[in-house]
Parts: sequence; structure tokens; C-alpha cells
Amino acid sequence: MEARALCKRVANASGRSGGESSGELTILDDINLSIARGEAVAIQGASGSGKSTLLGLLAGLDSPSSGTVHVFGEDLFALDEDGRARLRAMRLGFVFQSFQLLPHLTALENAMLPLEFGAGAQRARALGAAGAATELLERVGLGARLRHYPTTLSGGEQQRVALARAFVTRPQILMADEPTGSLDARTGESVADLLFDLHRDSGSTLLLVTHDAALAARCARTIAIHAGKIVR
Repeated sequence: MEARALCKRVANASGRSGGESSGELTILDDINLSIARGEAVAIQGASGSGKSTLLGLLAGLDSPSSGTVHVFGEDLFALDEDGRARLRAMRLGFVFQSFQLLPHLTALENAMLPLEFGAGAQRARALGAAGAATELLERVGLGARLRHYPTTLSGGEQQRVALARAFVTRPQILMADEPTGSLDARTGESVADLLFDLHRDSGSTLLLVTHDAALAARCARTIAIHAGKIVR
């Protein structure tokens, strides 16, 4: 994965007391980085520094105003929106701070969702979607909670469902945005252990946005961002 001279700018307009002001806000500027297959990389920086925006650009969820992003040698933004969605379904997994589970689905049904799309559908046909999702939920210690809905699960359990969902298609790249940020220290450490165990066993590339210095230290490399620029 490579990002070259990548910028993200958004127009900002506001009006007050009949007056208007407008301008352009640069979120990321002159970002140049390469990430090797199988590498674990932490992205750190203060709130508003552009960490989550960078992750969104690398996933093709947001578009840069200039520059390129290459994933497995393919220019991400030479693809149309459907093409980027197919690439995400086939090769990427995601873990979010707020879990992003669907409340009307059980733990098992939430973990099965990615198997309905892209490369996951082939794995689902081979193992059965329920079997593949059950395998991962058991791996993260939720074998007895398959039929439970998110509202009946603790925060740590919900994040473990999210981990199972992210890894169920065996993605080549996992992107995690503050995956322990909503958890207490003990639960967060347990979830982090599972995250790195799954990363190691699957051989996936891990991109981890975190404020937690101890969590970042578990990665092979840390990229620090300040005011939209890489500072180390």
C-alpha cells in the first residue's frame, strides 16, 4: 500500500449575522508513505490531526483532492465507487471504536454480514456463512453468545463481535480506528490481545489508529501525524 503526495481539502462556509465567510480547510497535506504486506502500523496524533481521515482515504471511503493511493499495486482512485467497494469487500476488514453492530441482528448474524459480499461469498459457500462466523466468534470467546443481540452484550463483547466480523473473510488488510477507545483498561487490553493474535495468525496487514501509546508500541512501526502532516 502506498500513498503519494496525498492531500484532502474540504470547503468550509459559514454565515453569521448576515455576513458570510468561506475558505478551504486542508486536513492532510503532503502525505507520503508505504506500508508493506503483513506489517503492523500504528497511526497516532492529537484529535483533529487527520488520523481517521487518512484511514478513510487509504480505504477509498473518502476521496483526496490530489495525489494517489495504490493498494496491491492498483490505483484506488482510478476505480469508480463500485470498484472501490468491491476491493474493500474482497480484501479489507474494519474495526471501529463504536463497534458499528446492527442492533436487530444477533452476534452470529452481525459476524456473518461480510460473507454476503465479494470474496467472502466464496468462503461462505465452502464453509457455510454460519459455520465460518461461528468459528471466529468461538475464537474470540463468544461461542455461548451467538444468539444474543448487541444490547445484551457488554462493550467488550460487542467489540469482540466486531473483531470476528472483520476477520471472517480473512482480509489482507485490517483497518482499526480506536478499537479500544470505548473500553475500560482491562477490557481494552483483552481486546487488543485478540486483535494482535488474529493479525499474527492471519498474516494480514494491520493499520491501527490509536491514542494509546502502549497499544501503538505493539506495532512494528508508528506514523505520527500533526496538523495534517507526518512528523515521524
